[in-house]
Amino acid sequence: QVQLVESGGGLLQAGGSLRLSCAVSGRSSAWYAMGWFRQAPAKEREFVATITQRGASTYYADSVKGRFTISRDNARNTVFLQMDSLKPEDTAVYYCAAGNSPSYASRDYNYWGQGTQVTVSS
Repeated sequence: QVQLVESGGGLLQAGGSLRLSCAVSGRSSAWYAMGWFRQAPAKEREFVATITQRGASTYYADSVKGRFTISRDNARNTVFLQMDSLKPEDTAVYYCAAGNSPSYASRDYNYWGQGTQVTVSS
């Protein structure tokens, strides 16, 4: 059974940076395309970023392009989301997910973590 555990969330002021990590266990992370999604209160879960199995290609939501960077270290079975120039509207629970191919759609991912809270104050 594949398990995903996010870490690195927290409370910070607008303009700051945060790095989220997602540890994959149960199977090598190299098998999976990985994605980050987020869900703010009273809103639907939305796509943030995704990366192919070997990290050759990355894709981002327009709202985070140029500010967030997704990366992976398959030797450590870990995926990262570097978040810079954070804004209050980035406040959400952030989830990592694993699937067979990179996708913008949450339904295409088979495994999910429990989420980590990111709160950005103005």
